[in-house]
Amino acid sequence: MSNKYNDPKDINLSPTTAAPDAAEESLDPQDWEEMRALGHRMMDDAISYLQTVAERPVWQAMPEGHEQQFNAPLPRQPTPANEVYEEFLQNIFQYPMGNIHPRFWAWYMGSGTVMGALADFLSATMNSNVGGGNHAATLVEAQVINWLKELVGLPESASGLLVGGASMANLVGLTVARNTQAGFDVRQQGLQGSPKKLMVYASSEIHSCNQKAVELLGLGTDSLRKIAVTSDYRMDMSALQDAITQDRAAGLQPICVIGTSGTINTGAIDPLNDIADLCIKENLWFHIDGAIGAVAMLADNIKEQLTGLDRADSIALDLHKWMHVPFEAGCVLVKDRAAHRDAFSVTPEYLAREARGLAAGREWFSDYGVELSRSFRALKIWMSLKEHGAERYGRMMARNVEQAHYLGTLIEREPELQLMAAIGLDIVCFRYQAEGLDEPALEVINKEILAELTEQGIAAPSYTTLKGKYCLRVAIANHRSKQEDFDVLVSEILRLGSMANPE
Repeated sequence: MSNKYNDPKDINLSPTTAAPDAAEESLDPQDWEEMRALGHRMMDDAISYLQTVAERPVWQAMPEGHEQQFNAPLPRQPTPANEVYEEFLQNIFQYPMGNIHPRFWAWYMGSGTVMGALADFLSATMNSNVGGGNHAATLVEAQVINWLKELVGLPESASGLLVGGASMANLVGLTVARNTQAGFDVRQQGLQGSPKKLMVYASSEIHSCNQKAVELLGLGTDSLRKIAVTSDYRMDMSALQDAITQDRAAGLQPICVIGTSGTINTGAIDPLNDIADLCIKENLWFHIDGAIGAVAMLADNIKEQLTGLDRADSIALDLHKWMHVPFEAGCVLVKDRAAHRDAFSVTPEYLAREARGLAAGREWFSDYGVELSRSFRALKIWMSLKEHGAERYGRMMARNVEQAHYLGTLIEREPELQLMAAIGLDIVCFRYQAEGLDEPALEVINKEILAELTEQGIAAPSYTTLKGKYCLRVAIANHRSKQEDFDVLVSEILRLGSMANPE
């Protein structure tokens, strides 16, 4: 096919668009060998940083005024790459959150791995957009999703999507639930087309991201019915049934129940099989927030507690928690592939699929979620699972559960310590106590203990409130933790508690 611009001499470049005569400017290094040497240095520094992490404080405060380093204006001119790296070493590298340290047990975060970090570098080097197209990155994501379906017991026909974390995974899963169960075309009509108020049910221990999801879906917080829990913090099935029955009688429309496989406060696992039975009886969507515990199907001492996981219509997972994939790495799985695609797919002319070339491709992941531009986050999951194997991950999780119970034993031995809830999965909630102190005084002491533990760089637990009582919370999702780390924790809490106790 002829083209009037086939001959370069026919192309007329005006003076304002003409390229420089010498070398066209780019963002590549001017000296590749110099950059190669800097890259080797960065790699050595990073691996040494991980190798020696236990020798450093878990967390350390920045010096006073250090934050002013980050108030500089936009850099207008280049800085040599080695100077940029030196600034990173001085101002950033020394002050991490601490979650890679063996005594970090705050909130619920994984510890990362060397291979995961290297995979992130390779992913960034390729810089693939995994929204769709005919290239290897989309095939890697499809394979990772198939592995995760196998892990939790969903059928091969199920769909899935890698996302930033369980907050987005829950939003995607609940979007499919809303659109499927509404009884009208939500995408076309919006919620204005709903003849009834749509209702979602979850335990009072549900993670706050699910409330955000319900709000973002336009249902409103009033549409999230929080169900009471039993003494072990699992959803009360009688209360759930009563709420659904009452809402139907009031003219409302129940659409979904969210079960949790590992609550954020205590690690409790809802009665998943019972919820699945009720959802079938009531014709409701069964979504599971499995951010904490779903991947524990790999652990022999846990998987029995997760019976019923495979009966969910959708599941949210976090691979950057107990699988230790570097942030960000979440996943949503949906049993009904067609329903999942129908909830999100839009194909304008500039995204039309072709039978050949780059615009081909077996599956476009942009059809299954919000994002069109998507990073190649599948690579770090793929390489991590290849390197370690699923069974090793299972052993790491099983050991964390054993460590939680070991910590529980240490707590029960000490009269100054009080276990505040049954140990669920790998989460231990307890507090320092002293005779003669009321609840406000105990809260003050335990807050002081927590502050000192972190400020002295000893350990990083977190905190929660159970039945109105403030307590320390140790979430042991850490492949670097050893038994002696928990001996140190208990010893230091007793020391700090005695110092904080006014008696």
